[in-house]
Formats: sequence, C-alpha cells, structure tokens
Amino acid sequence: MAKRQAEIMKGTLDLLVLKTLEPEPRHGVGVSDRIRQITNGTFVVRPGSLFPALHRLEQDGFIKGEWSETPEGRRARYYRITTAGQRQLSTEKKNWARIVLAIGQILEAE
Repeated sequence: MAKRQAEIMKGTLDLLVLKTLEPEPRHGVGVSDRIRQITNGTFVVRPGSLFPALHRLEQDGFIKGEWSETPEGRRARYYRITTAGQRQLSTEKKNWARIVLAIGQILEAE
C-alpha cells in the first residue's frame, strides 16, 4: 500500500523549516527535500508554500539568506538559521510539545 502524504498543520511549516536549517544552511529545494526525506514522504512542501515561508522567516530575522553556487554549479539562495531563529525554534518546539500532549490527552480520554 502506498504511503499517503499528509497536510502540514497550519502554523507548523515555520517549525519544520527552522529545524531543517538548524544543522546547516540549505537552499529552498534542499529544505523541501530534507523535510520529505526525514518524514519518509509524509510531508511534501511545495514551492508555493515553502518560498513565502522562507521570505517571511527572513523578514522576521529568523533566517538569513545569501546567494551561492550549488554543487551542480547553479546559483541558489542558501538560508541559515540566526540566533533569533534559534530562540524562535526553541519556543516553537515547546509549543508543539504542548499541542502533542493536549491531543494525546484528548485521544486517551474516555
């Protein structure tokens, strides 16, 4: 049976992007590919969602982008998480843990 893709819950895309950029800078397609890889294809972030999120995160100061060359020789904008982005990631992880706990409580309730 083929795996189904799942919709990313509203408000979680920023968390996924920041977490993906935490270990190393990546270009937009690299961010999308890494999210798909880590989730075994459950989440596929399309350019129409990803690039507005990257621009918003950069505008908010959570990531910084700069132009560079890919290993294939193409020009791409690479993004890295900033100190403010690290703080935001920590906050978002705590919020996500609260949400998971609350949903778990609802699912376990009789």
